[in-house]
Amino acid sequence: MCHVDRTPVARTVAGLVTLAALIALVALSLWTVAPPPPAGTAAPADAFSAARAFAHVQRMSQRVHVAGSPAADEVRRYAEATMRGYGLRVSVQDTVGASDELGHGYAMARVRNVVAVLPGTDPTGTVFAVAHYDSVQVSHGANDDGAGVSTLLEAARALTTGPAPRNDIVFVLTDAEEACLCGAEAFVSQHPLAARGGVALNFEARGSGGPAIMFETGAGNAGVVGVYGASVPYPVATSFAVEVYRILPNDTDFTPFREAGRFTGLNTAYIDGSAVYHSPEDRPEYMSRASLQHHGDNGLALLRAFGGADLAPLARPSAYDSTYFPVLGQLVRYPGTLVWPVAVLALLAVAGLTALARRRGVATVGRTLAGLGLAVLPLVAAAVLAQALWALLVAVRPGYREMLDPWRPGWYRLAVVALVAAAILTWYGLLRRRIGAWPLAIGGLGLLAVLGLVLAAATPGGSYLAAVPALAGAIAGAVSLSVRPAWAVELARGLGAGVAVVVLAPTVLLFFPALGLATGAAAALFAALLGLALLPALEALYPAAAGPRRRLWGAAPAFASGVLAVVFVVTGLAVDRFDPAHPAPEQLMYALDTDTGQARWVSGDSEPGAWTGSYVSGREDLAAQFPPLGGDRLLTGPAPAAALPAPAVTTVSDMTTAGRRTLTLTITPQRAVRLVYLGVEDATVVSASVAGRDVAAGALGTDFGVLFHAPPAEGLRVTLVLDAPGPVRLRVMDGSDGLDGLPGFTPRPPDVGVAGSHDSELVLVAKAYTL
Repeated sequence: MCHVDRTPVARTVAGLVTLAALIALVALSLWTVAPPPPAGTAAPADAFSAARAFAHVQRMSQRVHVAGSPAADEVRRYAEATMRGYGLRVSVQDTVGASDELGHGYAMARVRNVVAVLPGTDPTGTVFAVAHYDSVQVSHGANDDGAGVSTLLEAARALTTGPAPRNDIVFVLTDAEEACLCGAEAFVSQHPLAARGGVALNFEARGSGGPAIMFETGAGNAGVVGVYGASVPYPVATSFAVEVYRILPNDTDFTPFREAGRFTGLNTAYIDGSAVYHSPEDRPEYMSRASLQHHGDNGLALLRAFGGADLAPLARPSAYDSTYFPVLGQLVRYPGTLVWPVAVLALLAVAGLTALARRRGVATVGRTLAGLGLAVLPLVAAAVLAQALWALLVAVRPGYREMLDPWRPGWYRLAVVALVAAAILTWYGLLRRRIGAWPLAIGGLGLLAVLGLVLAAATPGGSYLAAVPALAGAIAGAVSLSVRPAWAVELARGLGAGVAVVVLAPTVLLFFPALGLATGAAAALFAALLGLALLPALEALYPAAAGPRRRLWGAAPAFASGVLAVVFVVTGLAVDRFDPAHPAPEQLMYALDTDTGQARWVSGDSEPGAWTGSYVSGREDLAAQFPPLGGDRLLTGPAPAAALPAPAVTTVSDMTTAGRRTLTLTITPQRAVRLVYLGVEDATVVSASVAGRDVAAGALGTDFGVLFHAPPAEGLRVTLVLDAPGPVRLRVMDGSDGLDGLPGFTPRPPDVGVAGSHDSELVLVAKAYTL
C-alpha cells in the first residue's frame, strides 16, 4: 500500500507506532464513556452524591417489594416522607392502571403512585421525573429501580438547596411497572398534572453497573437531545440505540408517556451486569456506586436544564430527529436531515479514492470491486465466530444457557474482539498479495459506505456508524496518495483510522451489555467494521516484499490475535464460576387445576438445567388451562397436588336486558396472592369493568381475559356484559410467589439461583365456574 520508499525496519516501526497510538485512542474513547467516580457524603449540598443516594437504596431494598405488598407500602411511605422532608408537595394517586404493553395480554393493577411537586417560579411547562418503586416478585430491586428512585430523591434534595427552578418539576414514583407499566399508564391517563403534557425524563436500570446510557427518545427528538448534549457532564448516548430500541419489544415507564402524544423526553438506564436483573441478587451490595453517580450527575443536570428552559417548544416534537454519538467526552450531533447527504458523500468519497488509486497505479477498478465483495467475508466470519464462542461457553458451562451475559463477562468480551481481529487479519493476510492492499482497503471502506446508505434507509440514526468512518477513511486515503513524506502518509492514515476509533469503539463497548454475549454477533459486527476501517493504518505492520520469511511475518498479527482469544477464553472460564453469590439461574413454577386435582411443575427455561430437570420431563402448551403462562410449549412435569384453595366467585347481580346479560361478580382469593386472572370462555364480552375501571375495547370479544395485579384484600369486583343470556363459563385463578412448602419441592443447591423473570416461583391455582 505504501508508495514511499522506506527500509523494512522503518516501516515496521511506523506500523507499531501507529498501532500503539490507535490502542491508546481506543482506551481513551472507552474511558470517556465510563461512569465517573462516586462522590461521598461530603460532596457539596447542591451536588449529587452517590453515597447519599446509596443510603436510600439500602433503605428501600431491604426486602422484595412487589406491587401491592406490605414491603412496597413501606417503600412508598419512605419515599413520601423523604420528599415531604425536602419541602415538596406530596400526594398519592390511588387508582387502577391498565396496559397490554408488556406482551402478556391485557393487564390491570391497583396502583399507588407517589407524586411530588417542586413548583416553578415562572412556569413555561412541566418537567416530569419518573422512576418506579416496585420490584419484581423475587427481587430486592436495588438497581431496578432503586437506582432510579434514589437518583430522584437525591436530585430533589439538591434542587431544593438552591434557587427554585423556573418550571414546575413533578417527581412521579410509579407503582406496578414490573407488572404492567400500570402506574405510569394511570398517571398519564388520569392525573390532572399530566393533562397538558410536558417533558418526561425516565430513570431505569437493567443490571448492576456500566455507564448511564440515554437510550430512548420520542420521535422528533432534536430539541430534547440538544438540551441533553449541552447540559449533562458525562454524555453517553447514541441515536443508533434509539433506533434499535424502537425495533425491540421492550418497554419501560417511558412508553405510556411517549405514546400519549403529549410528551417529549428522554429515557436513561445503566445496563451492564445483567446477571442480577430481576433476580434475588439485585441487592445493594451488587450495585456499582459509580453507575449511580453517573445516573445522578446527568439526571440532576437535566432537571436543572429543563427546569430553567423555555419548555413550550421542547415539549413538542421537533421537525426531525438528531443523529448523535459520544466522542471523547462530548456528544457530537447533527440534524437528521443530513443523514442522506453524509451517506451519499461517503460513497462519492470512496469512489473518488478508487479513481485516484487507479491513476496512481496502486489499484484497478476490477480489483477494488473484488475487494468490496470480499469484505463481506470477515463480517460474516466475525458474527459466526462470536456466536460459536457463546455456543462453546454454553457447552462448557450449561448454566449460561438462560443468561444474557455471564456474571463476569469482561474476559469473554475481549475474546470476541480478539476473534474478530483474527478473522479480519487472516482475511487480509491471505488476500493482500493476490488482490492488493489498496483494493482490499478501499473495498472495506466501500462496504462501510454501502452500509451507510442501507442504514440511512432502514435505521437513519445508525447510518453514521458506517458513513462517517467511510468518509474519513476515504479522505485520509486520498491525502496519503497525494503527499510524499512518509510521516505525512502515516499521519493521514492514522487520522482516518482515529475517526473510526472514536465513532465505533464506544459502540462496540455499549453493544456488548445491550444485547449480551448470547447475541455477541451484534458487537462483533461493529468490531469488524472498525477493523475494516483500520486496515490502511495497519498495513505498515505487514512486510512489503515477498518470501517465505515475509509470509510468516505477515501471518503473525492474525496468529497473535488467535492466541489472545484462547487466553481470554481460558481466563474467563477460570474467573467466572458459579457459586452462591453468582448462581446459575433456573426457573420453576407450580400450576394446580383444582377441578381435576392435577398439578404440574412448569419451567420457561429453554432447556432444563440439572436441578430443574428433576421436576420437568416434557413440553406442553398450557395456554388454555393456565392463560397467564402464555402460548409457548413450556417444560412441564407431574407434581403432587397441594392443598391450596382456588379463588371464590360470588354473584352480586345477574340481569338480562335486550338480549344481553350483565353479570357483576366478586372474585375473592382464599390465600395471600399478588394477582388474579379472569377468563371468559364460549361467550362474547361486549363491555367490562374491573375494580371500577372499564376494560379497553381492544381486550373485549370472544377471547376475553384480564390479569389483575395487586388485587384488593376485600376481593375484586368485576362487571361483564355478554352478548347472549345463556350460561357462561369462567376460568378463574390466582397467583402467589414462593415454592417453599409445596409437596415434592426441594430447595435449589447453593450454586443454583432463581432466574430473573416475572414468573419465577409463581404458584397458580385455577378453577372453572359455570354461571
